[in-house]
Amino acid sequence: MKRLTLILVGLAMSVTMMAQQSLINKYFDRYADNENFTKVTINQKMFSLFANFEGNTEEETEFMQAISKLEGLKVLVADSVENPGKLFKSAAAEIEKAGYEELMSVTDADENVKFSIREKDGIVKEMIMLVGGKEEFVLLSLYGEIDLKNVSKIANGMKLNGMQSLKDFHYENHDGKGHDNDDED
Repeated sequence: MKRLTLILVGLAMSVTMMAQQSLINKYFDRYADNENFTKVTINQKMFSLFANFEGNTEEETEFMQAISKLEGLKVLVADSVENPGKLFKSAAAEIEKAGYEELMSVTDADENVKFSIREKDGIVKEMIMLVGGKEEFVLLSLYGEIDLKNVSKIANGMKLNGMQSLKDFHYENHDGKGHDNDDED
């Protein structure tokens, strides 16, 4: 009986993990043949190649170190769809339903930007950026081992619409000490 219970618990956990990991894949699959969507995938090998380069500036070196533990990046962009606001609301609801924790959001007259994370054992395993504006929709998934203290460095290095919202991201860890671009451990 214990063995059956363990197997069922294991299956339930793996189904839950697969559902969370496949959220952006669901969107990739849904819009695979739609010419209004641009799909970008960067795998771990590309990040490991970048991590081997020496930066010319301190900022470039910090960016290379920040991405060294990333496993991948997926981006889905639509800049000529009929109702990007509807896509944004639908994706935001699915992200929340999948158990992601909202990290921050920025709303203005032109667009909404949301950042959500999925943690396991206190380590951020995935960060999702969702952008919905009057004319565009962006869904970005950054996954691997993400140190929130380095999020602003990653954001500065990736020149993607919406990531500028994280430029001055300030993370307060569990010991109550704040960290930002200027602080070192």
